[in-house]
Formats: sequence, C-alpha cells, structure tokens
Amino acid sequence: MRYRTIDPQLFIRNRANLGRLMLPNSLAVVNANDILPTNADGTMNFQQSTDLFYLTGIDQEESLLLLYPDAHEENMREILFVRETNELLATWEGHKLTKAEATQISGIKRVEWLSQFRPLFHRLMCESDHVYLNTNEHKRAVIELETREARFVRDTQTRYPLHDYQRLARLMHRLRVVKSDVEVDLLREACAITKAGFLRVCKFLKPGVTETALEAEFAHEFIRRGGKFAYWPIIASGKNACILHYTQNDQSCRNGDLLLLDVAASYANYNADLTRTIPVDGRFTRRQRQVYDAVLRVLRTASRAATPGKLPKQWQKDAEAAMEQELLGLKLLKPSEIRRQDPDKPALKKYFMHGIGHPLGLDVHDVGLTTEPIQQGWVLTVEPGIYLPEEGFAVRLENDILVQAGGNIDLMADIPIEADDIERLMRRRR
Repeated sequence: MRYRTIDPQLFIRNRANLGRLMLPNSLAVVNANDILPTNADGTMNFQQSTDLFYLTGIDQEESLLLLYPDAHEENMREILFVRETNELLATWEGHKLTKAEATQISGIKRVEWLSQFRPLFHRLMCESDHVYLNTNEHKRAVIELETREARFVRDTQTRYPLHDYQRLARLMHRLRVVKSDVEVDLLREACAITKAGFLRVCKFLKPGVTETALEAEFAHEFIRRGGKFAYWPIIASGKNACILHYTQNDQSCRNGDLLLLDVAASYANYNADLTRTIPVDGRFTRRQRQVYDAVLRVLRTASRAATPGKLPKQWQKDAEAAMEQELLGLKLLKPSEIRRQDPDKPALKKYFMHGIGHPLGLDVHDVGLTTEPIQQGWVLTVEPGIYLPEEGFAVRLENDILVQAGGNIDLMADIPIEADDIERLMRRRR
C-alpha cells in the first residue's frame, strides 16, 4: 500500500457501532466497487467502496463483508470474503491478500475465499429476519451505471422475496459523518500533503506557465508523498475561475490575472479539500485584494458559525447574510436590490451561487444526514466565493474544519491564506 498501516481497531469499532444500530436478528452485506471499463480491454484504476473500506480497511476488488451480530454461532457474526489468487492472476496482476493479511488489516477473524459466499449467505439468510442492503443514497448522486451493489440487491431480493429489507445507507450516513480521532489524523495527513503541493505550485508559478504544468506539479508532490488527487483538480486562471467546475486546465497563466486552485490530496482514501486564489505575478491589484479580503472574512465568519446543534440549512443562511454585507461593501449589490429581491432568488446568488460547505471524509462530498443538526466530530469544508466574469476573475477560498463544542479546529490553519502571506510566499519564488 502507498499509505501507512491503519490500526484495525478503527474498523473493529466501526463494525461494532453499525451492529448497535441494526435491528435484532439482522444481517448486512457490503460489496466492493466494480473495476470500471474504459474502451477496448481498458479499465480505470480501482476505487474501493467507501462503505466497505470504512468497515474493513480492505482496499482490494471483489471483496465482500457479511455482518450478522446476532448469529447463533460466534464465527458467523463477521465474515470477510476475498478473491482467491492463482498462478495466472499473480503473474498478471501481482499479489492478492491472503486470509491472514485480510485479518490483520480488518481485525475480522473469519476470512473466506469469495467462492464460499453463496452457501454461507444462504444459510444465514434462512436464519435472519431483516437484511440490510446497500445503495448510493447521496442526494447529489447521478446514477446511470448499474453497480455491483445494485446487481446484488436485485439478485438477493429475487432469491429471497419474503425477507424484511432495510436501507444500510441510512445507518452508514449517521456513522460516517462523525469522525474518530484516527480518521481525523488521516485527514490531517491528506491536508499536509495538500499543503506541500500548494507550496510547490506557488514557487513554480509565473506568467506564461500553463495550468497543465501546474497540475503536473501537484501530481508530482502528491504521488511522491503517498497520496493522489482527491478529485479532478480545478486550476483556473483569469476568467476560467468563474466556471465552478472548470477542469480543462489547458490555458496559460497571464500577468495580472488571479489563479484559482481547487486542488487537494487523498491519503488512505481520506480526502482533503482546499481552494486558494493567488496572483500570477505575485501581487494582488487593489480591486483583487478588496474582493479577496471580503471572501476571507466570510470564510472566517462561517468557520466559527458551524456550531454543534445548528442545522446545515441555517449555517448556509448565516454565510449568505455575511456575504450579502460584503457584496454591499464592494458596491456589487445595492440596498434597493436587497429590499426588492425574491426570497427564493436572493440577489447575492449572482455572485455567490453555491453552498458554503459540505461534510468531508472518505468521500469528498461525504455522506451524512444533513437535514439533522451539525454535531461535534463533523469535518466540514468552508468555501465562500465571489465570481465576477465581467471583471475577468473570481475569488474562492476553502479550508477544512473539525467541529468542536469549544471552538472549531481549522485543519488547514498552517496553509497560507491571508493576502499578505500569499504575496510574501510568492516573493520567495526566485
């Protein structure tokens, strides 16, 4: 693995927490993700199911977890199934987990080859009353391909139509949104790798450099430190920054422009999420600095405002209220526009049209019950922005915070963000 070994106690605790939420005499099944095809005989790199990783730490394809906390026989309560290797597979794909290695990673005592799943599953289905099956219930998910989980759900319900089926996703969302100390440490490592990439790019940036070359600098730093891109990087110079999900990254950075970097690292499947906006030539213009400082003030305010007990919807409203005042100060909005605005279409949405933040963890837009109040232990992004296509630039800033009752912790506090610090950093390039 490219990342350090994770204490299996993390996964043991996660499974125990899930078991406590399940109905009596229930079993749950979680599948690995598919390896997705590209074209001809090509495939994408494997990306593990985040639910399966959360419960087992297993980062290998064709793996499967079966949990039955109330099983009569103790050795039936947790069973991990992994792919059995052979000489041909070892030649073409390399080492696959042994049963002992799978136990060491996951803390699951009973590990079987995948070929043994069907008979064991049938036996336990005959004993159980309730079955938790998994689906992707993220509110923003667009699901067009049938997943391994979807095939399993369809097949299981066809074979066993009279069981009581339950939604595993609801339980996983409740568990995963609150981060343990071990998870926070892994997120801190992702943030540290992100910082190294950002500092490298600040030294490399100068007028004429392409967005593509900057992407390569991030990749170099992330990969050599055992990380990878947490999401497709946004490296947007000038007016490109006004496109929220700009990923072409193929233009030249011009003197006088701002460069928006929404780029972060993933480490051990845990993701950071960073945005910085920096001047290509090393100095903000007066207007750029005004907008930059306004966005930074909203970030500071919103970072403090994400308090335990507050609904995410109210947190968004609080951030918008702060942004509205900044837009008035910048003369981008007039008081009369605010007085006349449609409450469903606030005037500020012309300049700040997205959310203030989202849960972060094993998924960049991590799962969580966001209709419920924010809790201590949530990790949230805070990402205000002002977008000015008429002026040819945008400013977005983003840090990741750990919500705490006594005051939130900024996991990116050591990554330069104040305008003076950014300019000072840029002066050290040469």
